[in-house]
Amino acid sequence: MRRMIAFIAVMAFASAAYAKVEPDEALRLGRDLTPLGAEQAGNAEGTIPAWTGGTSAPAGYHPGMHHLDPFAADAELFRVDITNLSQYQDQLPAGLVELLKRQPEYYLRVFPSRRSASAPERIYRATRANATRAELIANGNGIRGAATGIPFPIPQEGMEVIWNHILHYKGEQNRFINSQAVVINGKANLITRDRSIYYVYNRDGMTTEQLDNTLLYYKYVVTAPAKLAGTALVVQDPLDQVLTTRRAWRYSPDSRRVRRLPVLAYDSIQPDTSDLATADVVDSFNGAPDRYEWNLVGKQQLLVPYNSYAVHQQGIPYDQIVLPNTLNPALLRYELHRVWVLDATLRTGYHHPYAARRFYIDEDSWQILAVDLRNSAGELIGLQESHPINYYDVPMFSSTLETLYHLQDGNYFVDGLDNNEPMYDFNAPLTPRDFSPQALRRAGN
Repeated sequence: MRRMIAFIAVMAFASAAYAKVEPDEALRLGRDLTPLGAEQAGNAEGTIPAWTGGTSAPAGYHPGMHHLDPFAADAELFRVDITNLSQYQDQLPAGLVELLKRQPEYYLRVFPSRRSASAPERIYRATRANATRAELIANGNGIRGAATGIPFPIPQEGMEVIWNHILHYKGEQNRFINSQAVVINGKANLITRDRSIYYVYNRDGMTTEQLDNTLLYYKYVVTAPAKLAGTALVVQDPLDQVLTTRRAWRYSPDSRRVRRLPVLAYDSIQPDTSDLATADVVDSFNGAPDRYEWNLVGKQQLLVPYNSYAVHQQGIPYDQIVLPNTLNPALLRYELHRVWVLDATLRTGYHHPYAARRFYIDEDSWQILAVDLRNSAGELIGLQESHPINYYDVPMFSSTLETLYHLQDGNYFVDGLDNNEPMYDFNAPLTPRDFSPQALRRAGN
């Protein structure tokens, strides 16, 4: 089966503050557009359904459980692998095509499309208000006129789209334990961390005055392996990271000292990732957008990771998820969805291993689902994927597992393994005081 892919032309504006949409245009939200700006209708072929509000908790679920799969009864439609890749490659990110070619044992299990994404009603209300008042400022490195919700639900240019991803709703606070895996030459090494996040931008009742250029606070403490246990990190993340740089401190149990990191942004390497992951690949992309030119290509219907409840289930051993060359394809789910296609090209004078990136961003949630990564020679060198679910008890739509495949050497990085840990606490009693250098020392001891 081969489908023709339609791109939507998008006009971009290049001014210091970008135009807000007119009130009549904003009225489309909740009518022909969803409250967050996606096309409410399904596609002409009927292979993408209409959005009807997202999914809710299935029978038998209660908060504190690993999220039950509301679509467990769905039958697999077909598989994509090296034998039929030519039939489907126009519906896949370029990096995923390359992964299938390089790892012939890998395959995609394709299921019916379920538009499960949802957010709280207050996020919908804030998004409607933002449509007519939110603006990019400081050459796109900051925003004004929004303190909650999607700032640009009817985007007019590329930088607005990446801001929608950066600011999409992921709860108000969260404490969780999970593991990351560095897979080199087929061998996986795991690090387990106790993590906390306190989100500022999307807090209930947040105002632009209270926001004070603060996006979130983040902290983790390594709990395993024993040689790294007690190592801790705190990050204070501003909204405009050109105006105010990200501040990060790391505690080492060996020296029993808290040290300010000179930089933890852009292409600096994430600690404890064996050089496989830069700072800005967390959540598929984070931080200041100033080092790239952003071009909104349009929309495309693609097979992408979606409703990844199977790999999220409690009790699965990590060595059954993390295989020597890829994640276990038997646990993954792909669906046909409309995605925004966004190109980022490194600006002259800057250096990054990823000189060009193509992002594929879910229209229903603004979550990045996949990223093609290219070097300065234009060679395809990496693929990122986010395997998302609707955390329907919040509700919010975000990744449960993230991967970064290094296509040339076959090594890869995985973050978010949580199957054998308590489920996330979205009501953890956190405050900004828990994310200071002083709190870091206490957490590491």
